[in-house]
Amino acid sequence: MTMLDRFLEMLPLTWLDAGALLLFVTLWVAYQWYSDYSSTARPRLGREMDGFLREWIARMVERDNRMVDVNVLRNLTRSSQFFASTTMLILGALVALMGYAEQAASVVADLPFAQLVSRRLWEIKILVLLLIFVYAFFKFSWSIRQFGFGSILVGATHKPPPDAEAYAVHIDRIAVIVGFANRNFNHGLRAYYFGVAALSWFLHPALMIAVTLGVIYVLHAREFHSRTLDVLRRE
Repeated sequence: MTMLDRFLEMLPLTWLDAGALLLFVTLWVAYQWYSDYSSTARPRLGREMDGFLREWIARMVERDNRMVDVNVLRNLTRSSQFFASTTMLILGALVALMGYAEQAASVVADLPFAQLVSRRLWEIKILVLLLIFVYAFFKFSWSIRQFGFGSILVGATHKPPPDAEAYAVHIDRIAVIVGFANRNFNHGLRAYYFGVAALSWFLHPALMIAVTLGVIYVLHAREFHSRTLDVLRRE
């Protein structure tokens, strides 16, 4: 018996369950790298917004009254705060569900095409969802802090200089920090999409594979082929 066989025997995962979970994690990590960190020159939503972000900060430096800029950052922060609070509620519900795993499993087993699983496997599925939303919470909470740092940097900006280029380092600093906050918010939001795929695992691992591929398709279409991207790239 190989080490992998022993591991699967300890976890009570079937080969289909293990394959679905491995594909889920692999596709998530691979898509995140491809979408956010790859050096491809292909137009993408995040890259286009980074350009507009830098332009906004450059215009902010030229303004004497920066209440508009503060309000923009405040609205961005509220979005992260909303999802961070919602994520905490979801985590509380999942922790409570751990105590009723057997009853919940029996209810789901009555649904069409649902897979009948042991209590331990049901708890593993809940644990996977818990890890996903813990990850989302840390991303949203870090995004909130970074938006706060951006607000402080806006407040630390001096009066409008005669030449905005003289403030190039400060413009770059704010744009990078707010860009980090946007990226972390996007990572947290993406976790919600993959949380839907993980939720389908409660019914059947084959459904989880299908939904994971569907999530990748939707995310890729919105990031690289959406009408929003076409509008942003319009001259």
